[in-house]
Amino acid sequence: MVVKKGILNKLYVVVILMTLFFVVIVFRVFKLQYIDGDKYRKLSQEKTVRNDTIFANRGNVYASDGNLLATSMSKFTIRMDVMTVKSGVFEKNIRGLSESLSRLLGKSADYYQKKLRNAKKRKNRYLLIARNIGYNDYAKIKTFPILRLGIYRGGFIAEQETVRVHPIGKIAERTIGYDDYRGGAGIEGAFAGYMEGKNGMRLKQKIAKGQWKPINDVNEKEPIDGHDIITTIDVNIQDITHHALLKRLEDFDAEHGCAVVMEVATGKIKAISNLGRTSKGKYYEKRNYAVWESHEPGSTFKLASLMAALDDKVADTSTVVDCGKGKIFINNRKVEDSKYGGYGKISLARVFEVSSNVGIVKTIRKHYDKNPKKFIDKIKSFGLDKQTGVKIKGEGKPYIPNPKEKSWSPISLEWMAWGYGVSLTPLQTLAFYNAVANNGKLVKPYFVKELRMGNRVDKSFGTEVLKEKIASQKTLDKIRKVMENVVEKGTAKKIYSSNFSMAGKTGTAKKYIPRHKDGNGKVVAGHYSNKKYVASFAGFFPAKEPKYSCIVVVHEPKKEKGYYGADVAAPIFKEIAQKIYTTTPIDNQSVSDTISFAKIDKQYQDYYEKLGKYKTIMPKVVNMSGMDAISLLENMGLKVKFSGMGKVMEQSIKKGVKVSKGATVYLRLL
Repeated sequence: MVVKKGILNKLYVVVILMTLFFVVIVFRVFKLQYIDGDKYRKLSQEKTVRNDTIFANRGNVYASDGNLLATSMSKFTIRMDVMTVKSGVFEKNIRGLSESLSRLLGKSADYYQKKLRNAKKRKNRYLLIARNIGYNDYAKIKTFPILRLGIYRGGFIAEQETVRVHPIGKIAERTIGYDDYRGGAGIEGAFAGYMEGKNGMRLKQKIAKGQWKPINDVNEKEPIDGHDIITTIDVNIQDITHHALLKRLEDFDAEHGCAVVMEVATGKIKAISNLGRTSKGKYYEKRNYAVWESHEPGSTFKLASLMAALDDKVADTSTVVDCGKGKIFINNRKVEDSKYGGYGKISLARVFEVSSNVGIVKTIRKHYDKNPKKFIDKIKSFGLDKQTGVKIKGEGKPYIPNPKEKSWSPISLEWMAWGYGVSLTPLQTLAFYNAVANNGKLVKPYFVKELRMGNRVDKSFGTEVLKEKIASQKTLDKIRKVMENVVEKGTAKKIYSSNFSMAGKTGTAKKYIPRHKDGNGKVVAGHYSNKKYVASFAGFFPAKEPKYSCIVVVHEPKKEKGYYGADVAAPIFKEIAQKIYTTTPIDNQSVSDTISFAKIDKQYQDYYEKLGKYKTIMPKVVNMSGMDAISLLENMGLKVKFSGMGKVMEQSIKKGVKVSKGATVYLRLL
């Protein structure tokens, strides 16, 4: 009985344990099925199903006449994990791979063979093969020996990125701008939110060998491409402006400079060039000087001083001013004219025409010395104390002194009269000059006229009037006449032409050098340099019914080569005006002195009508991958025919040639 009881107890324990075990199993099944079911189903699904991002295309940037200024292209970086390649495969195919790379990338087969063997010895799993190549070359490399085996057996690694390219090259590059790791600049930076678009999504399921295929025929979320930006830039005028500025900067070995052309009635910026010198003496779009750089304008500010006196009716253009022998001292500070011996007694109009520092300073001192606030208020009424509000980041702030400031001194008023102690950007100065050309209407400069989604205009930007009238019509009429005389018989008479009219004002200013330490560590006080100057010219054309206003500013031309605004900046202005007067879509030649004014006027009147026939400038595509070149040219509306594969070796239409949309371009690839 005792034995049986012991056996029964053991059986009882086993039953209890089995029951508990069964309960645990049931609980675990219940938990997996009902409590944690969603969690594990999700984990399982994540292993076999994923959401793939479909990246939206960033919008393009276009000129006003349809030329493509910026677009996106796919570029690839090719690397190789040499350690995944079996030794036998490596040795058998290394020569073939090296020869293939040599034919495509240019360096010798021995170079690539040595590079690959060294990488194998160092156990390099991320060897750089090629950087920044187009899709066509990427597709070819995928077929090369070893690499055609793929990532796991051939070590093939491809990294794709989207880059922005500028089909017309470096022209206006800084104004077109960018929005990337460097931040946001120019038009692309200002309108980044519109251009980015919205990414889409597509579900994919994992299949054999680590590959993924779409689950559905349609996307779960379609990508929405970014807006295209239609700018006010005119490629013809931009090309003229860029090359006119570049040539003069090179001639005078200047540090940097800018030139801007604006449509008088609307405020549309038709061209803007900003060029800075590299350490090797070459020039490129270094900074957006026209928008960003606030500096003392010098004599171009005399326009504001003269306008103030005329509009306040304290003086007239016929008022006689005694300029003496061209030199006066105010609180022990010298004001001197550029002409040795001075101008004697001349009219106020003539003071402006010859840019007499003494004459303008004496005029402003006589009428505003006891009430400088009246002069400051008048200057501010011209809008010169405010930013233009242009939709590009980084606009410089203007500075107009205030008599209530601690920095105000007994010479502040007089120094303002001839453009010192004040600070303006070239674009702010141009907006003021444009208002004079526009019969007193101050308009806001702008670079973008439309945002488009496909063929639909999503948003338009038009002329914005900041002030209807900055001065009386009587004042404006007199001012425009003396500005015309500056070119006909004043400081800018060297650029006068009987064939077309211009009006403007020269400017020459010494650069202020802030307090600093010299090469020996000695502190040098802030001072005006006798070696570094800013040469400028601002004005409009034609003089009677202005179509365009323009400003040219050149910093630090070599003094021994010339530094006056009349010698450095004014000729750039003339070349820009002259070529805009006479350039047609077919003939890009300058006006000859023998051409009659009637003919020039007719060309000028027909200019916009003819522009309608001209659509684009041919970019350089030689050395680009065929896929990229074809994509680029077709985006520009050209038809492309090609032979061969690989890089573009020849293009039938040379870079810079003007062509119409629909024209056929022949490419030879190799």
